[in-house]
Amino acid sequence: MSTMQHLDSFAALADRYDGFILDLWGVIHDGVTPYPGAIDCLGHLKRLGKPTVLLSNAPRRAHVAQAAMRGMGIADALYTGILTSGEATHLMLRDRVDPFFAGLGRRVYHLGPERDRNVIEGLDLALAASPAAADFVLNTGPDDLGSATDLGAWESVLQACLAAGLPMVCANPDLEVIRGGNRLICAGLLTQRFEEIGGTARWIGKPDPAVYAPVLAMLGVSKVLAVGDALRTDIAGATSVGLDSCWVLGGVHAEELGGDRGRIEAAAAEAGLAPVACLPAFVW
Repeated sequence: MSTMQHLDSFAALADRYDGFILDLWGVIHDGVTPYPGAIDCLGHLKRLGKPTVLLSNAPRRAHVAQAAMRGMGIADALYTGILTSGEATHLMLRDRVDPFFAGLGRRVYHLGPERDRNVIEGLDLALAASPAAADFVLNTGPDDLGSATDLGAWESVLQACLAAGLPMVCANPDLEVIRGGNRLICAGLLTQRFEEIGGTARWIGKPDPAVYAPVLAMLGVSKVLAVGDALRTDIAGATSVGLDSCWVLGGVHAEELGGDRGRIEAAAAEAGLAPVACLPAFVW
């Protein structure tokens, strides 16, 4: 039997933990607007003196994600810190300590929209116009010139990267995301396909345990709860580092589960995951 609590609000969990790791897209906002009640919920945690760090698989620098949040009315003061996959990727490309990154070379082909190019801003890298002219590919997801919903539209680009022998850096492990009510494919789906056809890739972000160390350091407390909407990244990532997790059902899984208790329990069990609680949305 599952021991997952089915809750209506986050307030019941607040007292049980000293700090919180919060997913951004799917919990706090949908890429366009904050979810109803999310800003209020952040405010309650702040007033209680509970530190919160936003951990996002967004393929852009942390300061860019923060600017977008300010534009949605989510003030910096509402949370303690933020780490994005794009920021983590930037630091790994800058420092080259990890053996995979140390061997990448300096000519990069960017698969993704220009607005995500901030991931490599200020780095000693040269942009390559084609995979054939590059040493590696940075994948931040479909660009604005191609389909945001059809994986097949990217097959020729992925084949060109494979033919050029390029290793891929995936700066967003999410497979898909709900943006303003529409389901869009993400860098993770392109990376999954690249590996299927024989490519080599490195995924940066949740569920990789490595991304949690800096976040836990920012929180500086011992009893931590991770909150997210995606089983594959948020809940699995928390589990990989031994953290309790809370599953928010209003994000990427909303359509398939529809608030059905039996389906919710079955989905978690099928994934081999055991969040301590689930709730429809991040509301107080």
